[in-house]
Amino acid sequence: MTTLLHIDASARPGASDTTPHGSHTRRLSARFVEQWITRHPDTNVIYRDVGQQPPPPVSGRWIHAAFTPEAARQDWMHEVLRTSDMLIDELLEADLIVVGVPMYNFGPPAQFKAYIDNIVRVGRTFGFDRSRHGEPYWPLLADAGKRLVILSSRGDYGYQAGGRLGERNHVEASIRTAFAYIGVTDTHGAFIEYDEFGDERLAESIRQAETNVDRLVEKLGSGSPSPAPTSAARETGVPA
Repeated sequence: MTTLLHIDASARPGASDTTPHGSHTRRLSARFVEQWITRHPDTNVIYRDVGQQPPPPVSGRWIHAAFTPEAARQDWMHEVLRTSDMLIDELLEADLIVVGVPMYNFGPPAQFKAYIDNIVRVGRTFGFDRSRHGEPYWPLLADAGKRLVILSSRGDYGYQAGGRLGERNHVEASIRTAFAYIGVTDTHGAFIEYDEFGDERLAESIRQAETNVDRLVEKLGSGSPSPAPTSAARETGVPA
């Protein structure tokens, strides 16, 4: 049974196809998950909304706790790392990670950066040994077979590689870098542009993005629809 980790990071609480001024990334991520479940009804879905329930940002106490060997940690250290442990446990359980992340001022929302800072952690998702020959850092999830889908949106246009603003896009690149660092390198994605224009160009961008999402579901699911579901897929939501 596949476990799908579905993460939304938009500050907007609703999806743009159901809520006025709603989120395009929530729209795309929901579409992906719904179609995936239709094809694979036995999927276990874990849902995490960091846009509405952001994890706490990394603090000095967090760093102190994370870099203290587990056997030597005091009670307060375990408490400081509790959310990080929960987020990492979800990530470790997942085979497929689907993230809806809008562009805010050329990068991901602060809520999602806090998520990244909580899951990129020494001893749990990457290793470090200063005495190790060559590279002292190494990914701990490199052989886990995890796949990552990044669904993004931006107000302007031309943020794709080679586009007029491609060098200013620090959303997908920063997410891919962080996940590759811990060993998740099989990445895919789709995006919506022209949000601030609100005209036919936006409508066409949405249509194209939804088509790309549909293709991704087919590609990553091997293109073989599962039998019609007899019951809803199990969904687990753990508040941050």
